[in-house]
Amino acid sequence: MIRRRLGQALMVIALASAAVSTAPVHAQEPAPITAPITAPGTVTAATSLPHSFWIPGAANASKLTYWSTGPLNQPALSTGALFLPPGDPPDGGWPVISWAHGTVGISDQCAPTVTGTVGSPYLTNWLSQGYAIVATDYVALGTPGIHAYLDGPSAAHSVIDMVRAARGVEPSLSPRWLALGQSQGGQAAMVTAAIATRYAPELDYRGAVATGAPSNLENLAPLVGPDFPRLPLTGSTVFVSYLLAGLRAARPDLDIDRYLTPRGTDALARAETDCYQDMASGLGDVTIGDLVNRPLDDPAVLAAARGMLEIPTIGYDRPVFLGQGLTDEMVPAPLALKLAAELAANRQPVTFRTYPTGHIETMRAALPESLSFVRNLFQP
Repeated sequence: MIRRRLGQALMVIALASAAVSTAPVHAQEPAPITAPITAPGTVTAATSLPHSFWIPGAANASKLTYWSTGPLNQPALSTGALFLPPGDPPDGGWPVISWAHGTVGISDQCAPTVTGTVGSPYLTNWLSQGYAIVATDYVALGTPGIHAYLDGPSAAHSVIDMVRAARGVEPSLSPRWLALGQSQGGQAAMVTAAIATRYAPELDYRGAVATGAPSNLENLAPLVGPDFPRLPLTGSTVFVSYLLAGLRAARPDLDIDRYLTPRGTDALARAETDCYQDMASGLGDVTIGDLVNRPLDDPAVLAAARGMLEIPTIGYDRPVFLGQGLTDEMVPAPLALKLAAELAANRQPVTFRTYPTGHIETMRAALPESLSFVRNLFQP
């Protein structure tokens, strides 16, 4: 039954695919916390960021530790970086772009502010346009706990609260801001877009840009079981391992271990320590079906997965740019086509564009259109 249902799902995907053609940052040493101040956006530490970690072209940069809202809406710490463009800020302050990064892993050692990858050269394209960049690591990625991978609401909170945190330490920042994300960060940017004005009404949220955003994964969760076939995709077993490890940490009541084979137990142990490249090479030929000893058919598990993975199809009150590569082997285009169709049917303010590119390449291919889109959003 599962194999037949999956075959039908993959057939739909195949058919859909064929049919689509200088104001300084004032850094300070961490101060001891004397009271349990956990309001979202509250900064607990601000330090200088090593120059080798900076976005090329940045005038100054710092690393912040701040409170946000994690899984189950509980207070949680996150880290992130703040980058300022050169020159003097415009009237009203630097407009802010809150960057949401793609998959790096769920171990603290994988956090972009730890590895130095936070200063992605791609972000120079935005910095050079006169935007300040803030870049979260996400809750529990570099801070206590296990990062809940692809927990959209938790990641969105990290993205929004990074703006609050940055404005708390840098007076040259404007309240005008937008979200920008790729891959895992694309999902984060989409969920951010659906909640930003409600979660942080004191800020002037303008919109979002998301590329390579994984969507509709919650609809595949009921099919996961020992008979789940090998997929012609890149990294899918790694992503599921990260997802299950994060879900296990966030929801111990679900007893995820009871679903795991010995291979699955080993994969989740590796997930908690290995960054993406090491994880991918370490799993070798392990498939998603090799991870589990029975279907993930418990309604509580499926409900938890949906709460993490689902991208809203209503509730967007600011413009969104959604880009997808048609030859993406990590996030298949048909999943994005389904999301775009639902957004259009619900009359959401979403501009959807496709490109004849793969996963990472889409981020760059979309740059001319997304830069123009954002420039219009920041018009008075």
